Formats: sequence, structure tokens, C-alpha cells
Amino acid sequence: MISPARTKQTLALLLAFASFAICQAANAQPDFVGQQGFGGFASAPEPDLVQVRAEFTVATQDQPARLFVFAEVADDWHIYSTTQPPGGPLKTQIQIDQQAQFRLSGPFQVVQPPVVHTYDEFWPNLPVEEHEGKVVWYAPIELAEGVDPNRLTITGKILGQVCKEMCLPFTLEFMASMGPGMAVTAGATSTAASQPLALIVVFALLGGLILNLMPCVLPVIGLKILGFVDQAGQSRGRVFALNAYYAIGMLSVFLLLATLATSVQLGIGTENLGWGEQFTFMWFKVATTALVFVMALSFLGVWDIPIPGFAGRGKASDLAAREGASGAFFKGIFTTILATPCSGPFLGPLFAYTIGQPPQVTYLIFASIGLGMASPYLLIGAFPRLIAFIPKPGAWMDTFKQLMGFLLLATAVYLLSTITNRYVVPTFAFLVALWFGCWWIGRIPITASLTKKLTAWCGSSLVAAVVGFLAFVPSQHELPWQPYSPETLADAQARGKTVLVDFTADWCLTCKLNLKMAINTKKVKRLVEKNNVITLIADWTDRSDMIKQSLAQLDSVSIPLLAVYPASQPGRPIVLRDLLFESDVVAALEKAGPSQPDEITSDAIAAPPSLTPVP
Repeated sequence: MISPARTKQTLALLLAFASFAICQAANAQPDFVGQQGFGGFASAPEPDLVQVRAEFTVATQDQPARLFVFAEVADDWHIYSTTQPPGGPLKTQIQIDQQAQFRLSGPFQVVQPPVVHTYDEFWPNLPVEEHEGKVVWYAPIELAEGVDPNRLTITGKILGQVCKEMCLPFTLEFMASMGPGMAVTAGATSTAASQPLALIVVFALLGGLILNLMPCVLPVIGLKILGFVDQAGQSRGRVFALNAYYAIGMLSVFLLLATLATSVQLGIGTENLGWGEQFTFMWFKVATTALVFVMALSFLGVWDIPIPGFAGRGKASDLAAREGASGAFFKGIFTTILATPCSGPFLGPLFAYTIGQPPQVTYLIFASIGLGMASPYLLIGAFPRLIAFIPKPGAWMDTFKQLMGFLLLATAVYLLSTITNRYVVPTFAFLVALWFGCWWIGRIPITASLTKKLTAWCGSSLVAAVVGFLAFVPSQHELPWQPYSPETLADAQARGKTVLVDFTADWCLTCKLNLKMAINTKKVKRLVEKNNVITLIADWTDRSDMIKQSLAQLDSVSIPLLAVYPASQPGRPIVLRDLLFESDVVAALEKAGPSQPDEITSDAIAAPPSLTPVP
């Protein structure tokens, strides 16, 4: 059992973490496409800021068939590279529509290397890769047997952001037919390509070794230090075996990353993933944040990870349990996962070198980096006397372990800051559910029956799963909300529309409950669609005199409030206040009646609607 004093300390610490995380979410700038760009985002860019075209060539004796994508950026504007490291501006992405007539046989490469800058005031120590003017990407393709290239059209789109004093997101589609393309050489994309493979492997070993000093890795080095303490005095064979398991855990992640980096060539994917690119996936960032958080809870004594020798709690004597093979293996995996957001010296050119290389070379490079990162631990395993510099087991281990818990919490806060703003609160809710589950498991004594242990594990897993589902899965019956303004309301009424206005705010819990249980429901959505109702949301999260005046006109000074304006009597809204039920909203909509039908002119029938390009 955890002592009352320890419980109070842990709760105080986690409450402080919660406050910091919530402040981070509250102060974050709004984002529109997943990451915040330099200068913030505005509306869609003007069509002439970025222009895109594409064409493909057929195979010759000297060159394979290639797909070329050309982009021309307006003067003084720039876009970002397809290899832009995560944690900064939005990288450019090229997406090709799959067709049976051809397939990509390699990743896209760029002819003109990007210009690398650093903006320490925005992204400290992060290289920012920018393209200006004309940019050309190319990728090898293979045409299916019997395909006539003269009749083939390859379609796709390019996504990114174009920046100057502000950043504007764009999505531009292209259609590629056969064309002359341009001459490219193998050395056009990487200066490392001219180096012997043996020298590249040496650089990979050095780059992996330096990874141990990167800030992403330091918070978990304490895991291995405690393992070294446990290994002191053990047989040389066991010490080497445990460190070998740790190295194998590291190498397994690097080999997985090599597989992701060559997935197109291996025929198991449609897009190759670069180093750290997994952190561009929201699910991966949430999962990693959760993993680090529950690790911190273990180090702070809330619960025990059920892997022998992975972590422990209690006094120093409790930490003396032998490190197990599974614990060493998973420590290696965990350390390497946290290393992937970092890119130390030598690694940038190495990863560029792998572009266009056969899979076996990519595997060799990634394995060499992993071996370099694991080399200090293999060296200590081969020469256990090197452990002598670490103090003998004692009370300091308990203090050291808790300090590692603080570092892991700081890492969790950092990872939380990399998550898209609209997912920060759901992620934090998921972390709280995991915290509850770990607390529940931690309260079960080690001597408890198997039934009690299984009940705690199943119950805590169920709580975390339910909270995660409710937090992340959007409503299946979300209404087509538009931002409210008096002008928007007046325009809809002038067109004879029935209008529903929800006055709400993020800080209003009853408002959120109404939206979830009474407004965004199947019956309400069906009635809104049937009666062609315009739905407006009046967001009072931040102070707004306009919202306050609109509430005053409805004889109200508080929220939640739902107002339904009938098309037949626009000046007499139906007002619903406070906690609502679905039946209340349905009854108000039925009483208001449907919108008046739109007027259809003969000109509108003769002329089809114009197609607006995707911004």
C-alpha cells in the first residue's frame, strides 16, 4: 500500500502537472492544418502564390521512368521541404492517386536542395528547410504491362503552407501526362551520395552514439543507470546478456523504422516514412505521451509496471530486484522511441543518403545507427568493471528514481505541447483516466488474489478505453454549424430560413452536456436536414460584446441558451434555457417548422453550379 504522505505528494505533483498542461492548451495558438507555421495561419492563399504542374517520362536505356512535380512559388514567399523535421512548420506533402496502370517504385526526391534556417525564437535548434522560386520533385515509376503512356494520366495533389509574413495552407491538385521531364543525376539530392558506403556506416555509428546525449533521450537514461546498479556484482555473462537485450530492443525499433522508410520499395505501403515522421501522426503522439506519463507515475510510486526490473517503487531496498531480460528489452525500445524526435550530428545527411537507395542499404544504415546508440551499453556489458563509477545501492536510488519521474513528467508536458490544439484536452482527459487506472492498480497489494488483480487491471483498462473513446471520437450526428453573427442571422431570416442558434462556451460544462446529449443527436440532425434549418453557434468562450448584446435581446444574461427562429415568425424566437433534453429541442424545431423553399430560376436550371477549387 502507498503511504498517506506519499499519496499526498503524488497528488500534489500531478495536480501541478495538470495545471501546467491546461494552461498550455489555453495559451496555444489556434491551428488549422495540424501544426503552427511561422507567423500563424490565415485564410486560403491566393491562386498565384503557388502554382503546380506535373508530367512523367518513360524509361530509357539510361534513365528509369519518372514522375516530375513542378512548383513555382511567388517572389518573396517560400514553402517548406518534404523532409522538414517535425515540431516546426508544416512540411510539404505530395500525394499520388493510386491507379492500376502504374506504381511508384521509390520516394520523391528534390532537385534543388532546400535552404536551411534556424529561428530560435520560434523553434529552438530546429532546422527549418525552405524552398523559394521554382522547385522540382521527382520519383521513379513503373508502368504496368501494356499501358500506353500517351493515354495515361497520373493525378495527385500537393499539400503544404506558403509563408511570408504569415503562413497560408494550400492543397493544389495536378494531372500529369507524358512530357520531356528534366535531366537529373544521382548526386542532385545529397552530398553524402558521393561518399563510400564504408564511410557512411562510420558516420552512422557516430551519429547513433551521439544520440545518447540528445535531450529527447536524457530523461530515460536514468532507467538504464538503475539497471547498472542492479548489475553490480553479478556475473560477467549475465551483465553482458542484459545489456545485449537492451541493445536488441534498440535495434528492433531502428529496423522497424528502416522498414517504414522502404515500405514503397518493399511493396507493403504507399508512402515511405522518414526519421521522426511517425510523430506527425496524431495517434502516435497521443500514445507516446500516454506511455511517458504512465512511466512517470510508476517512478513516482503510483503503480508498478509488471515487467521484471523495469521500474519499481518504495524504498531503496525495493529497487534491488534483479533486472529482467524483458525489462532490459523494453527499456531499449522505450529509449529509442523517445530518441526519434531528435536528429544529432551526422544523421541529417545520412537520412538523405538513404533516399533512392535499395532497401538493403537503408537497413544497413539504420542498423548502424542503432548499433552506435547501443555501443556504450554493449561496452559496459563486455567490461562490467566500468560499472564501478556508479555508487552502491542505497537510499539515493529512491530519490534518483523520483527525480527521473519529474523528468518524465516534463517530457510528457513537452509531448503534449506538440499535439494539435483541438486534441490537447481529449489527450489530457485520457491521461487522467490512465492516472486513475494506475492508481487503482497500485492500491492492490502484491499479496492480493489473482481475481482482485485481474479486476483492477480489467476495470482500469475499461475506464481508460471508455474515456479515450468519448474524448476522441467525434459525435456521429454533428450538425452543420456555422459561426454566429447578427448579420448572418438576419441574412438567413431574410431568405426565409428557420434558424437554430446555440449560445455556448468552452468553459460551460452544461453547454457541453447539452450539445452532446440533446443537440448533436440523430433525431435532431434528421429534423434539421428535413426542414433545411440553418444552425449557428454563438461561441462565448472569450469576451464578446456582440454575444452579450444578442443574449440581452433574448432577455438573458447567461448560458446555456438555445434559440430557434421560425421562418414564418422571424421576430418571435423559441428560447430554451439551462439543461436540455433531446425532446425539448425536437419539440422546438417542430413548432418552428421548416424553412421556406429556395427560389429556383430558369437561369439556375440552365447553368450548372461553378466548381470552386480546393484551397
